[in-house]
Amino acid sequence: MSQEQQTKWGQFIPLVTVFFFWGFVAASNDILIPVFKKAFDLTQGQSQLVSVAFYVAYTVGSLIYMGISYLTKRDIINRIGYKNALALGLTISALGTLLFYPAANNGSFPLMLSGLFIVGLGFSLQQTVANPLAISLGPISTGSQRLTMAGGINNFGTTIGPLIVSFAIFGSAASANTDVSIESVKIPYLILGAAFILVAVLLKFSSIPDRVEEVIEIEDVTRPSKKSALQYPQLILGMIAIFVYVGVEVSTASNLPDFMESKLGFATKDIAPYVSLYWASLMIGRWTGAVEAFSVTASTQKILKFLAPYIAFGVFLVVNAIAKSDLTPFYVYALVIVVLIAADIASKGNPARMLLIFSTLGITALLVGMSTTGMLSVYAFTSVGLFCSTLWPCIFTLAISGLGKNTNQGSNFLIMMIMGGGIVSWLQGVVADKTDIQFSYIVGVACFVYLAFYAWKVSGILRNQGIDFDKKVSGGH
Repeated sequence: MSQEQQTKWGQFIPLVTVFFFWGFVAASNDILIPVFKKAFDLTQGQSQLVSVAFYVAYTVGSLIYMGISYLTKRDIINRIGYKNALALGLTISALGTLLFYPAANNGSFPLMLSGLFIVGLGFSLQQTVANPLAISLGPISTGSQRLTMAGGINNFGTTIGPLIVSFAIFGSAASANTDVSIESVKIPYLILGAAFILVAVLLKFSSIPDRVEEVIEIEDVTRPSKKSALQYPQLILGMIAIFVYVGVEVSTASNLPDFMESKLGFATKDIAPYVSLYWASLMIGRWTGAVEAFSVTASTQKILKFLAPYIAFGVFLVVNAIAKSDLTPFYVYALVIVVLIAADIASKGNPARMLLIFSTLGITALLVGMSTTGMLSVYAFTSVGLFCSTLWPCIFTLAISGLGKNTNQGSNFLIMMIMGGGIVSWLQGVVADKTDIQFSYIVGVACFVYLAFYAWKVSGILRNQGIDFDKKVSGGH
């Protein structure tokens, strides 16, 4: 039995490398945006096409996958196998990075966007495969723990990605180099492409299974499933919620460099630690929420609620210390984390209540950032990462609750809405061009307002269907 468990952990460790890549590339885009803006002389709206190309690729990839499966009348991943599908997804992403070389040599912004789009297409396939695999590599009772650990690796990638890419482009943090030549971009992405191929080969010859056992949801006869997932209002409203959630999460970070340059006078090369702080804030929040996944006493859980976020914050400080960043501006952020801890405790594990509380805090953080100056505004905007950190599982859980046999179909529709990360970022960039970069964060406020509305509305919808999360939470502890 121990050998079987050891074998599964041996499969899990190589699998989570793809989770790392997703985070690394997504957060690194926030460094590419100001570099491309200067190198190609773009408006803020045009620079956000970086996010559009990357995140819309997730939706296009999902549609291609569904279309091929429909035409062949067989799920394409089940046809070629999970291990082969992962390797294929990594190879597609590697082909995308190859475009950075001719794009840099020719100074072509469209070719750069095409490269990012292809990287995103590969990630879309990897996302479809890796999540169910992570759940299947061990007892179902610890599936959520494995996903939480994989998410932690993803957030580690988002934390160090901006620092490594910034170092590759500008040199050390202490360097006076302000060159934003597009030539400096191609080498780090070619190295990334080589890493994709290396991991693809590793996974191809690993012991990761080609098939996973299906988890079939038992249908509640008192709530018979409908013919389509789109007949459930919690899913329809939840699709919009995922769209605006990913939108505000990505756009807040992707527009941060322009805000810090134009309003606070920061050099592009000095912004990476703050982008890293934003994405580390998601890691801080998710490590806090992950405490719920462990079977410990109530008193131990309370202690962990305070320890976990500060351990994650410590990881951020260590990584930035290694990168030779000045840590002095970040110590005060420890006070902001207290707000996260209090909000997490107040939610009492109810996803609708957590969504409402954290959305309200997100609105507050953005309004503070919009109405203040100096470092206070920066801390306010970066704290949005804390309040976005637990929203994905909240929305996802609420949106697919009660779908019965339509759960998988509903999940696919939700994944497609990841494109909000690109569309909302572009929209905020356009608003910034028409008005002011600081005022443009009103777009994020509108996103959080909808999320608060969804939290309120979906509670009533689910209660009418006989689903009460307060009873589920109290009954589960």
